[in-house]
Amino acid sequence: MIEVNNLYKQFEEKEVLKGISTVFEDGKTNLIIGQSGSGKTVLMKNLVGLFEPTSGQILYDGRDFVQMSKKEKVLMRREMGMIFQAAALFDSLTVLENVMFPLDMFSNMTLRERQQRAMYCLDRVNLVGAEDKYPGEISGGMQKRVAIARAIALNPKYLFCDEPNSGLDPKTSLVIDELLHSITHEFNMTTIINTHDMNSVMGIGENIIFIYEGHKEWQGVSGDIMNSTNKRLTDFIFASDLLKEMREAVTGGKK
Repeated sequence: MIEVNNLYKQFEEKEVLKGISTVFEDGKTNLIIGQSGSGKTVLMKNLVGLFEPTSGQILYDGRDFVQMSKKEKVLMRREMGMIFQAAALFDSLTVLENVMFPLDMFSNMTLRERQQRAMYCLDRVNLVGAEDKYPGEISGGMQKRVAIARAIALNPKYLFCDEPNSGLDPKTSLVIDELLHSITHEFNMTTIINTHDMNSVMGIGENIIFIYEGHKEWQGVSGDIMNSTNKRLTDFIFASDLLKEMREAVTGGKK
């Protein structure tokens, strides 16, 4: 579990995060949503240590990440997996070598053990047979699955995903969503996903945090969204005519 208490982040005179308090739950897909510029990316960067909060607490199972020494944070990051908006694979390495990369860097496994672990992760994302290919030889969706395999190679407790469906078609996006959801439950990870994808919100949103102008405006599950009376949330979620029609069908036209 990751607990955030009264988190502030300021850049010179601009206050971007304004006293955010929330909990990201174990074994669930925790989604951060909000308009561009709302602060959700800054929040995630604070969670993984790319930014230092101005004030507040970030507790990883009771351990205060903000107060850790540099060495302690390096060790803490070994418990984290990251999936970037772009897959961020190494073009000069094969698929197998990409997945092995964190194992080569941070594990004490033998070469054979590292290869076996990497192949297990590739099997988990349905990519056995692609291990000898290079990133330029596979599709964007397959690249994202390689990124997921690499992110879980060290069996992390915490998985962070920045716009994992960016640039993917709707069908492939659903595959990635289902994969992240199933892996989260299988390994009982605390998974945090930054997303604009409303299919993800409605499909796998087990714990959703809506950020508005730097503060937590709303928190709940996907099933609560259709009946929400929070105007800022509904304006954001139901921006498209299709989603408005879906909401009206569920609520009988009531706002």
